[in-house]
Amino acid sequence: MSTAMKLLQSKCGAVADGAFGRNTAKAVCKHYDLSAKRGAHILGQASHESGGFKRTKESLYYSTPERIQSVWPSRFATVDDAKPFAKNPEALAAKVYKRKSLGNLSEQDAIDYIGRGFIQLTGRINYRSFSSDMRIPEIMENPSLVETKYAFESALWFFRKNNLMALADQGVDDETIKTISRKINGGYHGLSHRQEETKKIYSWLME
Repeated sequence: MSTAMKLLQSKCGAVADGAFGRNTAKAVCKHYDLSAKRGAHILGQASHESGGFKRTKESLYYSTPERIQSVWPSRFATVDDAKPFAKNPEALAAKVYKRKSLGNLSEQDAIDYIGRGFIQLTGRINYRSFSSDMRIPEIMENPSLVETKYAFESALWFFRKNNLMALADQGVDDETIKTISRKINGGYHGLSHRQEETKKIYSWLME
């Protein structure tokens, strides 16, 4: 499990063993004053996005240009276009994330503000908004804090910022999970797993 999960458990008074289960889920919801529905949606989505709370930093290391081209077809029209970026994560970050919409105005911004946290906070503009809203200015100087100390807070902030709490209140059913998944993912990647995780965690919280 990630260091982030151990830190979260310590904050919430759970045994800091890094293993996520019903006791940790209940402790998190109690600490952050989350209803069972809200907690299930946040933790269910976070579980999927982080590979079971194991990954809190986006990996842009791709060994083949074919894989890069398949992930970002709009950025790389051909496999040959992607070849310089294979096994070169910083160059790839600079290429795909240097965008005004993310607030990344330089290649260094794109490298510094890659996806982090349990729901992959991405882009300088989102880091700055999170930092400002949560009153944690040091994040802008040390964005890696989102990987560890503030991995769950960034997920919680994302739900609040994007009005997902109201959606979560509607219930823990397939359609609601689908709607929230689209808001997070931009599509329905891994939808069945998101639904499975959210419902499982909800059942724990209702025990």
